[in-house]
Amino acid sequence: MNEIKFIHAADLHLDSPMVGLKHLPKHIFKRLQESTFQALKTLIDKAISSKVDFVILAGDLFDHEDRSIRAQARLRSELERLQSEGISVFIVYGNHDFMGGSWPHLDLPNNVEVFRETVETKTLKTRNGAVVHLYGFSYPSRHVLERKIDDYKRTGNADYHIGILHGNLEGNQEHGNYAPFQLNDLLEKQFDYWALGHIHKRAVLCEEPPIVYPGNLQGRHRKEAEVKGCYLVSLNQANHSLEFIETSDVIWLEKQLDATHMKSFNELYHSCLDLVERVRLDEVGVLLCLKIINVNLDEVTLDDLMKEELLEALQGNEEKEDSFVWTISIQVENQMTYNRDLLAKEDDFYSEMFDMTDNLELLEESLSQLYHHPLARKYLKSLTPEELKQLKQETEWMLLQELLK
Repeated sequence: MNEIKFIHAADLHLDSPMVGLKHLPKHIFKRLQESTFQALKTLIDKAISSKVDFVILAGDLFDHEDRSIRAQARLRSELERLQSEGISVFIVYGNHDFMGGSWPHLDLPNNVEVFRETVETKTLKTRNGAVVHLYGFSYPSRHVLERKIDDYKRTGNADYHIGILHGNLEGNQEHGNYAPFQLNDLLEKQFDYWALGHIHKRAVLCEEPPIVYPGNLQGRHRKEAEVKGCYLVSLNQANHSLEFIETSDVIWLEKQLDATHMKSFNELYHSCLDLVERVRLDEVGVLLCLKIINVNLDEVTLDDLMKEELLEALQGNEEKEDSFVWTISIQVENQMTYNRDLLAKEDDFYSEMFDMTDNLELLEESLSQLYHHPLARKYLKSLTPEELKQLKQETEWMLLQELLK
């Protein structure tokens, strides 16, 4: 059986608005705005240099259903590069770029096959004679809650059978439970590869056959940290290989610095500078969220004002660098220690405050106005239980800092 080679990518979110980041320096914000397109270009470059047979884009190519003309034009331009190399492209649309609705429409090149709203099979014969059947569907609307996996059926004679599914592995609470499936559902289909989309953190759910979430091509906020990319896949009769291809033009990083043995601000500052240099990458920008723990300086207390000055010092001239490391935020923990039980016994005020901060329902109620705002809710994602717990702890710490100074 002849080998096939292809690239599997998903969740491009082209032209993502990068909400809440306009405060960044102009040069860095523009770089971030362009990053989804640069990630796509890197993918196309790799497809051409690797001489792949085809490319799979498994949903959410665009960030919104009203696809911008800019995003459509840039996508078309890159796909035309594949057309000139004789490389086919197979696309399903997901919950962000579903087929319904209306928008200014630009046609895609002739090398592109788009799956329609019901599960269907498309056939490709590669240059070396391998016959591939690909199965998939595009979302007709944003909310596809039914088990579309039940409609996938292996058909006809082919050397390889590949399923494309933009959906959620049941039990995953971080994303909408669209087109849900269980791992065994996929295994029962006896396909040679499952090209998944929807989850932005890459994961190989199964090695044999490969069942793969490639994650998104470019991180857009701090929850999408670390390197992003796609997979270069080779399949033959005996085995397979998966090569992760890095595509991020800007990477979000969260790093922790332990200041236990630092007694002066000078030591702390230079340790921060050293960390910045350690995370710097060639030709890639970094947006750094820094957490400093166990701060107990002899000379000063690292209050909000000094923390802000430290942030500005670390940012320095980074905006002029192509391989910048821009420190987005500094979080400081453990500047003061306190005994919760002792404080609660000493004063009823502290006891009542702790009761309030322990009440997650009260916190959720306080946030509800923001999440129900007609404009804000469009861009906000629900907080996970862990994030709510962290927000509670930060709120309590902020209040105690003011009370115990």
